[in-house]
Amino acid sequence: MLSRVLQVSAKKQAGRFAKVGFVRFQSSLLKLNTSVENFPTNHLESKSEPYLTPSFFNNQLIKSEANTWYDIHDPATNQVIAKVPQSTAQELDDAVKAADEAFHTWKNYSIIRRQGIAFKFVELLKLNMDRLAAMIVLEQGKTFPDAKGDVLRGLQVAEQACNVTNDLQGISLEVAKDMETKMIREPLGVIGSICPFNFPAMVPLWALPLVLVTGNTTVIKPSERVPGASMIIAQLAAEAGVPPGVINIVHGKHDTVNKIIEDPRIKAITFVGGDKAGKYIHDKGSALGKRVQANLGAKNHLVVLPDANKNQFINAVVGAAFGAAGQRCMAISVLVTVGKETNEWVKEVAQDASRLNVGSGFDPNSDLGPLINPESLTRAKEIITDSVKQGAQLLLDGTDFTPANPKFSKGNFLGPTILTNTKPGIRAYDEEIFGPVLSVINVDTLDEAIELINKNKYGNGVSLFTSSGGAAQKFNKEINCGQVGINVPIPVPLPMFSFTGNKGSFLGDLNFYGKAGLTFLTQPKTITSLWKPENVEEILKPSTSMPTQH
Repeated sequence: MLSRVLQVSAKKQAGRFAKVGFVRFQSSLLKLNTSVENFPTNHLESKSEPYLTPSFFNNQLIKSEANTWYDIHDPATNQVIAKVPQSTAQELDDAVKAADEAFHTWKNYSIIRRQGIAFKFVELLKLNMDRLAAMIVLEQGKTFPDAKGDVLRGLQVAEQACNVTNDLQGISLEVAKDMETKMIREPLGVIGSICPFNFPAMVPLWALPLVLVTGNTTVIKPSERVPGASMIIAQLAAEAGVPPGVINIVHGKHDTVNKIIEDPRIKAITFVGGDKAGKYIHDKGSALGKRVQANLGAKNHLVVLPDANKNQFINAVVGAAFGAAGQRCMAISVLVTVGKETNEWVKEVAQDASRLNVGSGFDPNSDLGPLINPESLTRAKEIITDSVKQGAQLLLDGTDFTPANPKFSKGNFLGPTILTNTKPGIRAYDEEIFGPVLSVINVDTLDEAIELINKNKYGNGVSLFTSSGGAAQKFNKEINCGQVGINVPIPVPLPMFSFTGNKGSFLGDLNFYGKAGLTFLTQPKTITSLWKPENVEEILKPSTSMPTQH
């Protein structure tokens, strides 16, 4: 009942929010091509008309006036299924202006009111989980269960954001007689979010729920390869009661990124993606006085000791290395075997990996789907070939994988691949491949494994498999990596904590979500008050005299 009241109230308030360009765009309104009851369950027919992806301004789905449109391909077939615009300069400015004007009213919504909208948003995300997952399968290529996991991890951040009334409480202290200082945290303003292709729902939801409950507004640029999930999420937020102008979605490549970086009305930027883009955004944004949090590349290691549970280890490393076709920043891409015995286990890892089914994300029998585009497939194969020339040995070769169904003959499929005898200096070890490729290094001791990992430039995640508490304690204390797992292959913390990658995997001072995320999106204000009680009785004494002071 509360959420319905808030939603109706939000609609009444809509007139107070910016309606930038509404008249100009009114004749170009679009609808999403999915609903909670109607979404893809298979790949589109070959002659299907590509869908024109809208932008999102003032809670309206707008057809762009762009001259340049980019094709969106189904990675399993490489068929063009949709088009996304390069937002025009006017559209980019309209989006930022709408967010900036909406901020001045949205920030004054009570925290209880924003929390009520957040609760409704969470319920709508749950209701639309299959719909979101289906769009991810179609545009990104994940298997349907993996796509639902993508949505779930974003949903968990949205759920945690509903705790804002506890997480954002201020502090106060009587610092002197009759003098009190309190510290509160206030929203920054417009937040720009630049999102990657590999988690179309999770990464936008890493920031958006916290942006909303803290009273900020946002301009989001989803990846031009996978914009569909972001469009659904924005529409659901509007349905939950988020007023016009608070959320805006623009599209495109360099021009859009540069607008987000350079526009002075945007106060902070969140980014997840590659090293080159992340460093550019962080350095340029920071130089312009913006807050920037940027998650970059990774090279995550899994160390296995001889005393580990072998079956548990094999199941874990196969899933962590090849799940999502290796296209996640927390994928295990390096296996470090300690001692001769564990090195023999690699053969069993290869046997299990060879039995994984590669195919359509809509096929319930598929364990992993395609890479995002042909360029990624070509690059992965080049790295594998070069690594073999540099001395690596191909234990399991997925480069010649051919789908059984001719419908997918043009898809970007790479089978699970394992390279042994790798080391620093070999491309497969040095570079983030972002594919289902596992590099194996054998060392004699745990100390050697720790030294190897600490020398790597990345610091996103690392894992140790052992039954020794002493070895685990040593590893925890000596390893220099932001997210550590003990018998857990992908140690991403739940949203009450933060995503704590470090070294070359993160640029900025405050990580995504959790307490760090709230701190990133808010700024402190201290208020010191002095109220002396000496003359209270005189002030409260009734008087019938005419006032003599103004």
